[in-house]
Amino acid sequence: MGSGSRGGRSVPGILFILASFAPWIVYWVLCGVGNPLGVAAGLALSAALVVLQAWRGELGIMDAVSLLYFSAAAVGVYVFNMKEFVDHSGFLGYSTLFLMATVSLLAKQPFTFQVSKRDYPEIYWKDRAFLLINSVIAGVWAAVFAFNAIVYLVAGFPLNTAVSNAAVVFGTIFSVVYPAKASASLYSKEYRRYDWRVEVDPRKPKGEGEYDVIIVGAGLGGLTCGALLSKSGYKVLVLEQNYQVGGYCSSFRRLGFTFNAGVEDVSGLWEKGPVTHLLRELGLSREEFFVRNTVRYVFRGEVIDAPDNLEELVELLAKRFPSERDRIRAFFEEAREAYEECYRDAEAYGAPLPAELIVKAFGEKKLVNYPREHPHFYDWMNKTFKQKLDEFFEDEDLKAFLSALLSYVGTPPDKTPAATALTACVSYYLYGGYYTRGGAQKLVNALKGFIESNGGEVLVNRKVDKIIVENGEVKGVKVGGKVFRSPIVVSNVNAKTTLLELVGEEHLSRSYAEYIKSLKMSPSCFMVFLGVDMDLTGYPTLIKNLDEGYEIVVNSNADPSLAPKGKASVTILTSADYRDFPERGSAEYLKKKRELTEALVKRAEKLIPHLSERVIVQDAATPKTFERYVSMPEGAIYAFDQSIETKRPFFKTPIEGLYLVGASTFPGAGVEAVVISGIICANDICGWKRGS
Repeated sequence: MGSGSRGGRSVPGILFILASFAPWIVYWVLCGVGNPLGVAAGLALSAALVVLQAWRGELGIMDAVSLLYFSAAAVGVYVFNMKEFVDHSGFLGYSTLFLMATVSLLAKQPFTFQVSKRDYPEIYWKDRAFLLINSVIAGVWAAVFAFNAIVYLVAGFPLNTAVSNAAVVFGTIFSVVYPAKASASLYSKEYRRYDWRVEVDPRKPKGEGEYDVIIVGAGLGGLTCGALLSKSGYKVLVLEQNYQVGGYCSSFRRLGFTFNAGVEDVSGLWEKGPVTHLLRELGLSREEFFVRNTVRYVFRGEVIDAPDNLEELVELLAKRFPSERDRIRAFFEEAREAYEECYRDAEAYGAPLPAELIVKAFGEKKLVNYPREHPHFYDWMNKTFKQKLDEFFEDEDLKAFLSALLSYVGTPPDKTPAATALTACVSYYLYGGYYTRGGAQKLVNALKGFIESNGGEVLVNRKVDKIIVENGEVKGVKVGGKVFRSPIVVSNVNAKTTLLELVGEEHLSRSYAEYIKSLKMSPSCFMVFLGVDMDLTGYPTLIKNLDEGYEIVVNSNADPSLAPKGKASVTILTSADYRDFPERGSAEYLKKKRELTEALVKRAEKLIPHLSERVIVQDAATPKTFERYVSMPEGAIYAFDQSIETKRPFFKTPIEGLYLVGASTFPGAGVEAVVISGIICANDICGWKRGS
């Protein structure tokens, strides 16, 4: 609802513009035939409009200027018997409106801004695009007013009336059409040059070593894309350098104990979640692959067991922070509204879309209406998480607790986009987090099996040496001495490796290559894997020590099959800097790895006594380990830095036919995020057909 609606429905902006023109139209019509009553009629109508607006708590610049003009004209005509306001009504009136429009532009308060507020909620008003669009529209009207003033100066009746009215009609149509076109252009301008389309006919017979789509890297994003494409009939080839699929979403066994390589807490499994969508599309059961996590926090020396529903969490926090009780409830109510708005249109394609894809998938009007239809989420999109917390709370301890899950993003509150914090962190409070039942490998193996059962191939121990590019187009990939051909290649490998090594800088513009080189990698982590001869079923699955900055995952508490009976599979992890580790395999490296392992286990013993005494299996992974096994530069666990300072690459590259999926591109890292990237890529290849 626009401002000043007084509880009623506000007048649409275009009708408001027409109403603002009413005094002028009557004035020009009557004065055009020499009737001075046109001045009185203009004054009466403009006064009525201003009084009505004042009552509603608003005042348009054009209406205020109209009232001043007609007041001056009335004095001139009826007091001083001046005929200029009648004889030259068109020239004087349009000249006045031209000056009004020009001054409003110079003051950076375009007169159309007041009108646009009626059509768009307050969330739009400080948006850069909204202000720019209003400035352009006001500029066009200034040109129309100037043109019409000249027309009335040089042409007589009825030509001046016909031409000026045509110009006003043009201005009105432009005001209606331009916002949608401009918004679409502003948001998609940067990516328009990459918005190529490669047509692939899945029904066309393929020769030896020829495929519809080749996917490089069998991470979760690539497997998601491959599974959805294979369901749609595409002949898919997935090539993985490792001995098994999954990347960070994989697991391994040691003497009967199963450990995940990275996945511990998965979001996106609510009714409209993208992971739920993926499972549903593939005919897989959520219960078969996921189990709800139990969580404990250690915060300011106190142990806090998180409830498994939002209402109880709100009550728990309200008791701990009584002065913030009402604001806690308000915060989570708004967060829920914002999160659900984010996914409001997700059912059409299975995932929320960025602005440039909203235009492509739904049309320009949808983008223009996005803030109106998603006011809460749009607000989160334009703030940092710190700004959002400061908006609601005063207690710094409460803010710190609500920032606990930012470890899933790897950035501090003041550098974290609020929308990212909402979808990647706060969402766990709203809908819970899940552990992969049977280990993460079970999930990715199911995707691999789905691709194979639908005519695709998934080959492991196949390291891609080169993505073949000819004349700016993808032609396939080279693996050792063998070439696999396809007009589409989807890379689940980090964008730096993909573009700078597998493609090569010679196929990129200098500016694009420098942009890719400049991307900052995210932090990494250090993980210790323990198989222990202990019954830890009395503990929750996740124990997050916020005071000391580490986390314990009792994997076998989520799924007892991950450890021999009576024993437990445990992972301890903490953040780590790649640069702190010597060359992998060196004596210094092995020493540091051993010392960090012992220190981390000792810290964990404060929460699980005697842990180090009951170890059967022990292993550890450093940033260098992740770099080797996942081919991720610097062993970054979130690919690129996820702060407001980093802009991830678009999922379509300058190389025609080359896509990116996974943590390198929108929306970022994490199971839910990379599944979204895979869904988006599959939809684009399929041509954005609903339900593809």
